Amino acid sequence: MQSRELKLARHPQGRVRSDDFSLDVVSVPEGLGPGDILVRNSWLSIDPSVRMRLGPTGPAGYLPPFRIGETLTGLAVGEVVQSRAPGFEPGDMVLHINGFREFAVIRQDGDTLAGAGGVTRLDTTEHSPQSYLGALGSSGLTAYVGLQCIGELTDDDVVWISSAAGAVGSLAAQIARLRGHYVVGSTGSAEKARFLSEELKLDAVFDYHTPDLIGALESAAPNGIDLYFDNVGGAHLEAALYHLRRGGRVAMAGAVASYDAETAAAGPNNLFQIVAKNLTVRGFRAGAYDHLLGDMRAEVGNYLRDGRLVAAETVFDGLESAPDAIVAMLRGRTVGKTLCRLR
Repeated sequence: MQSRELKLARHPQGRVRSDDFSLDVVSVPEGLGPGDILVRNSWLSIDPSVRMRLGPTGPAGYLPPFRIGETLTGLAVGEVVQSRAPGFEPGDMVLHINGFREFAVIRQDGDTLAGAGGVTRLDTTEHSPQSYLGALGSSGLTAYVGLQCIGELTDDDVVWISSAAGAVGSLAAQIARLRGHYVVGSTGSAEKARFLSEELKLDAVFDYHTPDLIGALESAAPNGIDLYFDNVGGAHLEAALYHLRRGGRVAMAGAVASYDAETAAAGPNNLFQIVAKNLTVRGFRAGAYDHLLGDMRAEVGNYLRDGRLVAAETVFDGLESAPDAIVAMLRGRTVGKTLCRLR
């Protein structure tokens, strides 16, 4: 049996391009060992964090960078074809980390992505398989943890979500709104701003491509904000520090402004606001909170069943489209969860 896999062809020079990757054909091992599972992948998760592994070096303390010629890894959902692992049978749908390939041999006790993506059987009778990569998966868990545990969301909080049309931001914004909070969302285009206003029903929305980001935030939340859910970093974090009320919190889930930039984004020049206002700034990764997956899925699953939550998706078809999906996501051309659907 043969399988196509997406490999890193070269380290990107500046912004990522589609030809930084190669699509290669490899042979899938014929015999499975004890604990092995052969999976035909059907959905691949396309996440901004992949950018931090494409260079020759990566952020200290993060996952190691991909080597040139190495097959990319990422969260994926697929169907079991063969199994020598107890509890897994042909036809089962499973979540795992061996994405960016058509077929994968995975182990029941295999690796994770810093705690996320352990091999898991999925119940797809009520929710779609790909929802476990988005609203019911790592994206949903990041949104839930950022609000519940890191941001310590409390009654009457005013919340600002940056990159609010993205995979995590769109879910965090809706969860906060459904819990009864005043929610401000920022995004990068007029079309996405309409999506946040008309589809997600946020209270205030602005396009961050404005000469006065701090003024736009002040207009959206004239009396200040209590929680900033940060997916962007840079100038967004600086604006939040100015506008947070005393005792406010920042939940840092990402810094996409610097992931694919030609030059590193400048950091905030007003960090003393953290001291002056008794602010709390905490970074986190969802993989450290896998024990809360059940709680998140109970809440978000109810919203999905009732039709109260919009799980937006931008879908690319075929493994050959994965490089374009990565580029489009990093350029801000996608809405909601970016996915690659394999034939």
